[in-house]
Amino acid sequence: MRTWWIIYLKELRSFFLSPLAFIVMALFTFLNGWLFIGVVSAMREKAMPYSLVYQLFGSGWFWMGFFILFPLITMRLFAEEKKMGTFEGLMTAPVRTIEVLLGKYSAAVTVYLAMIVPLLLFFPIFKMITEQEGAYNAGALWGSIIGLILIGAFNTAIGTLASAMTSNQLIAAMLTFVGVMLHYFFGFFSSLTTVADSRWNALLNYFSTPVHMRYLSEGLIDSRPIVYYLSFSLFLLAITYHLIESRKWTV
Repeated sequence: MRTWWIIYLKELRSFFLSPLAFIVMALFTFLNGWLFIGVVSAMREKAMPYSLVYQLFGSGWFWMGFFILFPLITMRLFAEEKKMGTFEGLMTAPVRTIEVLLGKYSAAVTVYLAMIVPLLLFFPIFKMITEQEGAYNAGALWGSIIGLILIGAFNTAIGTLASAMTSNQLIAAMLTFVGVMLHYFFGFFSSLTTVADSRWNALLNYFSTPVHMRYLSEGLIDSRPIVYYLSFSLFLLAITYHLIESRKWTV
């Protein structure tokens, strides 16, 4: 536990001592603030059947900026260690691989959560300023928070695996971006099927991030996406663990 904590704090310090963290956080907050204003303006001009929360998190512009976070957060986790030549020392030190992996992964998830907190504050601030009780639905906001945490943990696991596969941070970033985007667009394949409510459609919807967030942002919290993202995050981390272990014995 002590080793995990040391690695966790080391990763947090190395990220937040870099100007990259604050640049990315500021840019992400600014772009989503701009999008938030656009959504509010559109809802003011025309009545919308969905809530403010649903309109923001259902926007494709939000997801494009959202997925850029993960390559930037995770690309250096293991790739930098290999490039700097410290990976060999880390792997031959009296530490367990699982402690190294979880320390780095949990630090990356913490950084991600810190970056989305300003975004989630938009809604209570908007409600406080406008004094409109119907500005957003609390259930929809909490459902969206759960969805963002689960999807973030899953995408961070993808990035962790990608970083463990290479010593080049740029390649790790590209692999991460391709991975998260392929998973996102995989859910749109259901629209290509012609048979309504088919088993194929249901299967694709089970893997669909847009479908999951659509239900969660409506306040419909289901156990299926929770099980899906947690189990696949653990699966990706298990693959990363075995990959690091295989490299460890070749050091």
